[in-house]
Parts: sequence; structure tokens; C-alpha cells
Amino acid sequence: MAGRYAPRPTRTTTVHGAVPVQGSPARARSRTRSWAPPWPLDLGLALGPLRRGHGDPTFRTAPDGSLWRACRTPAGPGTLRLAARGGAVEAEAWGAGAEWLLEQVPSLLGADDDPSAFTPRHRLLAVTERRRPGLRLTRTGLVMESLIPSILEQKVTTGEAYRAWRLLVRGYGEPAPGPDNRLYVMPEPRTWALIPSWEWHRAGVDSKRSSTILRAVRAARRLEEAATMEPEQARQRLELIPGIGPWTSAETVQRSNGAPDAVTVGDYHLPGIVGHALAGRREADDEEMLELLEPYAGQRHRAARLILLSGHTPPRRAPRFTPGNIAAL
Repeated sequence: MAGRYAPRPTRTTTVHGAVPVQGSPARARSRTRSWAPPWPLDLGLALGPLRRGHGDPTFRTAPDGSLWRACRTPAGPGTLRLAARGGAVEAEAWGAGAEWLLEQVPSLLGADDDPSAFTPRHRLLAVTERRRPGLRLTRTGLVMESLIPSILEQKVTTGEAYRAWRLLVRGYGEPAPGPDNRLYVMPEPRTWALIPSWEWHRAGVDSKRSSTILRAVRAARRLEEAATMEPEQARQRLELIPGIGPWTSAETVQRSNGAPDAVTVGDYHLPGIVGHALAGRREADDEEMLELLEPYAGQRHRAARLILLSGHTPPRRAPRFTPGNIAAL
């Protein structure tokens, strides 16, 4: 059940560190919609994969439980606020991308997903699926916002990657439209391309990852087209860029395309987690992981997601990976 878009009155929005915008429709006016999915609604479960750490400047959970997202849409920058009200979600959006974001709300919350295609063949997955009825795979329709942070996460700890994302988005992005002055829209492709080498270094990003991002933003328009493709075609499009391999393409299309079978290979932890959960093999590698997930062909990403949600992970034995610090070099 889709609601009508309703414009809110124009207001003055003040962003700390920037010149206040007086009555600008792109920044100050909001549009709203209400949508009720025919399944149990769980905003955090659906949108959790889009958050890059607790300090992500593009994503925030408010004290009232609402979720805020700042995006660079095909129509321009936009901010989206989502709040669960009973079995429905109330959406409010600001900026040039407001209408585009509201149109995408059902897909964002999993309307394009088909959980009925998944048949659990292990008790752990059956139990977890039953306990998480609100699990739906998001589809953002936006490639670069997932691709760039995924490149930042290549071969480093998540903490290092999240720090780099925070520094670069806050330093080179723009304050998000709307009333939340803590949110930022990520830089546009041209701005990414103009970031000086020493700023990448200060953010702890080595030349291999920064060069991959620079190659990607030069082809941003063509890469964004991948959001409308079938997941396998989308991955092939992304992997045409040197430095983007199966790990990065899977991490991207899981979010941009809602790809239920885009299992992540080349991950430091996932094979061991899947091996432990499905076969008691703590030291499983990618080949063994794919073998264990073969019964879920077509839904392997969903199976892996359920395993992660189950909390059934192997006990930690090896020391934690020590983060590098190229900014100190």
C-alpha cells in the first residue's frame, strides 16, 4: 500500500560550518510517503548492511529508532528518514533526490526480494530464519555508494576502512539536505578524483586502493548502470575495472542489486564461520565454503547472512589482525 507524496512547508536549515540555506526547496522542503509491507517490518535488519560503522557520516540511527540515510541519487543529493509505525514505515525525504529516494523505499526495504526461494537444509538456518522473519535483502539501486567503501575495505581491518570512509566523506562530501546536520552526502565522482594523494595517505588508504577508486569514479556513470542489471552481469561490469575483483563486486551488488546469491569469496573470516556453522570445520577455505553452500545455489548470500545472524561463530584462537598505519609512515 503506497501513500501519496506530501510536501512539507519550507523551513530554514542551518548546517554547522556552512552558510545557512534560506528556504531552498532542494534543502529545506521535505516530501513524505507511507508504505506498509506485507511482512514483518524490521528496519535495522534490512538496512544494517548499509551502515559502515557507528560513525558512518551517511547513516544514523536516532534515539527514537528512526533511521537516516544521506545519498547521492541520480537526481542529486538527498536525505531519507524512515520510522516504523506499527506495521508500516513512514518515510520523509529532503533535497533534490527526495522523490527518487521515496520511490525506492519498497526496494530498499526488500520488496524485490523473494525469501520463499530459500529452503533451509540445516537446522541452524531453519531456526535463524524463523527467529528473523523481518529479514529482507535491501536493494538500493545505487552502485558507487557501496562500491567505494567496499574498495576501502580491501585487505584491511573494518576499523581502518570505517575510519577512512569517515574522514574522506566528512572532508570532501557535502552536508546532507534536511534538518540533521550530522549527516553528509558522499563526494561526487569528480570530487573523489581531485582528492590529493596526501589526503588519501592521511586517511590510511594505500595507493592500490586509492588508485582503484580513482579508476572507478572515472567510469562512475557506466558502473551505476550495473544497478539495473542482473547480479552476475553487474559483477562482470564492475570487475572490468582493475582492482575490483570477486570480493568487492559481491559486497557491492549484495547492496545495490539485492543479490541473494552473491556470496563473498576471498574474505578473511567468512569461510571459517560458514565451515564452523555447517560442518564444524573451523579452518575451511573458500573452496570448502562454496561446497558447503552449494545446496543453497541461487540463495548463497542469504544463507551466509543467516549464519552470521545466528551468532554461531567459531571461538577466537588466533590473535587479532593488527591494523596498519600508513598515515604514520
